[in-house]
Amino acid sequence: MTIGNQIRPRDRKVDAETIAKFAELPVANVSDSMSRVFAAGPTLRPMHAKGSMAGAAITVRSRPGDNLMLHKAIDMAEPGDVIVVDAGGDLTNALMGELMLAYAVKRGVAGFVLNGAIRDVDAFVETNLPTFAAGVTHRGPYKDGPGEINVTISLDGMTIAPGDLVIGDADGVLAVPYDDLETVYEATMAKQAAEEKQMKAITEGTNDRSWVDKALAAAGCQDLTG
Repeated sequence: MTIGNQIRPRDRKVDAETIAKFAELPVANVSDSMSRVFAAGPTLRPMHAKGSMAGAAITVRSRPGDNLMLHKAIDMAEPGDVIVVDAGGDLTNALMGELMLAYAVKRGVAGFVLNGAIRDVDAFVETNLPTFAAGVTHRGPYKDGPGEINVTISLDGMTIAPGDLVIGDADGVLAVPYDDLETVYEATMAKQAAEEKQMKAITEGTNDRSWVDKALAAAGCQDLTG
């Protein structure tokens, strides 16, 4: 098997119904339902104007500053896919700009997660296709390879396999493994219900705050105020 320079098919991908269900959920609540230990890193910030993202992952591993495999991934994308690129976080050269963005919109791509830089920022804001990237630079990319498509990649310790669910909003990006989708969804819905109950209690002034003093006591905190 070739290592570092290959294009593979996806064996499976999250279905449209599941994508639609998760699209309604805040990333923070999904994250809480995954033990708060998974994240694509705080440097990946929204480059679009507003809105959330949800879709099935096409994964790309590329040489820093090189977008040959990203071009191919856009060619391969099915409507609703999110293209996730591990380019090492290097910001020297942009991975994509206005022209690639326009082509991706034409292809029906649902969003991008780029561990690297973009350019033509105004186009990303105006088009408003969900795009999360690590930075911005005017310097363009190379197109020489090597790279890989549809292999398991890692962004800041969070692994993304081809076909996994990828979601994003103003709080950042999160991948939900294909095999854990139903478990995570059920846990997130329970989290949503608990938060709605808590918000109602806050609004009505009936929320129980006794847990704060209990936690402080358990932590050995000495309260000298009273």
